[in-house]
Amino acid sequence: MTSEIEATPVDPSSTREGYFDPPSGANADRGRELELRYRGIIDQLPAVLYVDAANPDAPMIDVSPSVVDLLGITRKEFLGKPYAWARAIHPEDLDRVVAESERSDLTGEPFRSEYRVVHPDGHTVWVREDAVLIADEGGQRLHWLGLMLDVTELIRTQAELHEAKSKYGALVEQIPAIVYVDVADANMSTTYVSPQIHAILGYHPQEYIEDPQLWENILHPDDREEAMATYLRGRESGGPFVFEYRLLARDGRTVWFRDSAIVLTDAYGDAEYIQGVMLDITDGKLAEERIAFLAYHDRVTGLPNRTMFDELLGLALARAKRHDLGVVVVTVDLDDFKLVNDSLGHEAGDALLVQFGQRLSDATRETDLVARPGGDEFLLLIADLDQTPVVPGGHEGVSVAAESVALRIQEALRTPFEIGETEFYITASLGISLFPEDAADAPTLLKNAETAMFRSKRSGPGGYVLHAKDDADSIVRLSLSTRLRRAVEQEQWMLHYQPLIDLKTAGMIGVEALIRWPEPNGGLVPPGDFIPLAEEMGLIDAIGAWVIDEVCRQDRMWREEGLELNISFNLSPRQLWQDDIADRIVTPILGSGIDPSRITVEITESTAMTNPDRTLGILHELHARGLKLAIDDFGTGYSSLARLRYMPVDVLKIDRSFVRELDRDEQNASMVSAMIALASNLGMTSLAEGIETEAEWRTLVERGCERGQGYVFSRPVAADEILAIHRRAALHVVEGGAAS
Repeated sequence: MTSEIEATPVDPSSTREGYFDPPSGANADRGRELELRYRGIIDQLPAVLYVDAANPDAPMIDVSPSVVDLLGITRKEFLGKPYAWARAIHPEDLDRVVAESERSDLTGEPFRSEYRVVHPDGHTVWVREDAVLIADEGGQRLHWLGLMLDVTELIRTQAELHEAKSKYGALVEQIPAIVYVDVADANMSTTYVSPQIHAILGYHPQEYIEDPQLWENILHPDDREEAMATYLRGRESGGPFVFEYRLLARDGRTVWFRDSAIVLTDAYGDAEYIQGVMLDITDGKLAEERIAFLAYHDRVTGLPNRTMFDELLGLALARAKRHDLGVVVVTVDLDDFKLVNDSLGHEAGDALLVQFGQRLSDATRETDLVARPGGDEFLLLIADLDQTPVVPGGHEGVSVAAESVALRIQEALRTPFEIGETEFYITASLGISLFPEDAADAPTLLKNAETAMFRSKRSGPGGYVLHAKDDADSIVRLSLSTRLRRAVEQEQWMLHYQPLIDLKTAGMIGVEALIRWPEPNGGLVPPGDFIPLAEEMGLIDAIGAWVIDEVCRQDRMWREEGLELNISFNLSPRQLWQDDIADRIVTPILGSGIDPSRITVEITESTAMTNPDRTLGILHELHARGLKLAIDDFGTGYSSLARLRYMPVDVLKIDRSFVRELDRDEQNASMVSAMIALASNLGMTSLAEGIETEAEWRTLVERGCERGQGYVFSRPVAADEILAIHRRAALHVVEGGAAS
């Protein structure tokens, strides 16, 4: 639309039924030619062209024949009836259009409007109308020249596009991720980024769009090169691509993203846009890092754990053998630590462990290793020691260094500890073992240090003892070995059973069989004292066979009483490596009429990962024979998640060290949640061990754990007590089941 136009006037009165009267005289032929051209133009236009009088009360001057198609009224009606065009306008648009027309008549400004026209048959057409006022050289108004177009399809397309954009925008802006569209150009410019970028990274969308270098600039320095290369490779390949990287938020936070992108091409197959979704995976990454950290570190003190200690001890011994160096292992055990827990609580006990670990670190060299394998025990590794005697003819440098460390630790413990407002002193008993004097390998070195530590404790708190080859504990060990061999020959064993509980219903769904060795005085030898020795002596095969036979015998007796339970038992590493282990387990089970699917074989996480390829084959064979499989003590070893996903494991047993005080320890709670989610994602059942309080029980249920066992339900009990538990209407806490 243009503004008012000056033109040579055409006399409106010279028209007849819309045609211009031909002029008289010599110009008659020229006038007829012009009329024909005029008629040819307006009749062929794919629009309605009209001429309206400048006086709003005067009739229309001319209109093209296509008006009947556009407005649904004839040319004759349009020209002959005042405001015929207005009567065709949709009632909802009429007042607005009339007002706009009157305003243009009054001001002489161009008229422009979009409105709906209702045809006689009821269908609606969208019309766009533009008109401009024609005036002579003196500014005298002559007539309006207007054009009306059918814009129905345009309006419909715009509406559909708006609806699609609204739906897409609503979808994109509700997902918890950043959606972006980049142009495939040299600048890597962005045409769209969703509003979530402000909540996640602190940058406004417009700010991100206006700075094509912002994404590259906020990439973590360690990820920038790889992320840029992956992005450019993906763009060039034309296929979808996924990559992970870190971005630095405006407030300094590091945010992990998994970026999934696709390349949109033009008609020639060239990359035109890259559309992607940046998913914030920071929480998952932190959980992975936490799991990886805990694989090698103690969760309470943050010190290296037994796994890391064993690995570094092995490396230290290898260096020592190559270069003729000495190595010292010190076992440190707090004296009367239980009194701290009992009097001040577990939180105070944990705080003491942290401070104690720091005291040990301060008393040793920066190159020495201080580790906490668990409980109130710590380990020290002092490596790369010169064996040359400090004084000619005196003790070797290794033993001097060891005693120097022991004395520094004793000195460090003379300062009182402060926990809250309580100040107290604590001592520790130290056992020291030397390489190469006392042992040539890591297990013996550790065993000797522990033996020396127990001798120190018996001598009185706060002392230290260097291992002696004629250690009296060797006699104790010899006695235990003799008794163990006799126990195997006479089958002096018994099984206790701990209920396995459905945590939601508190119903007993099975039991775990646990071996016990009764002593003549009525006590029980702890499994930790004789199972490792039995493996070392080659007696574990006979003990394992007895366990399987006893499980079968007891199951038969329970079935006679109407009780059919799922039963699990543990396999030691040596048992697992037996060539015919599947036959050794399945044959007696089938012979007793037991469905193998009711039997669960448990192996520890560390056993599963000792030789993962061999383990995988054995587990698949056991599973193929109908047995269920469980990974025990999960979280205490160093599992490869890539291998774990391929193991045919049915149950993932969360170690009790993570369950302890779960309701009060947020770190433990997060770790347990991650393990439960891992089990669920791998199609395994999660089972928590060592549940001691109802608060821990409730927290596990809230976090989705399916099964559990522990003192809050029942201690391991004799077989006849299991039958009594089953006959109760519901299982809550077995009498005497509270942890002591």
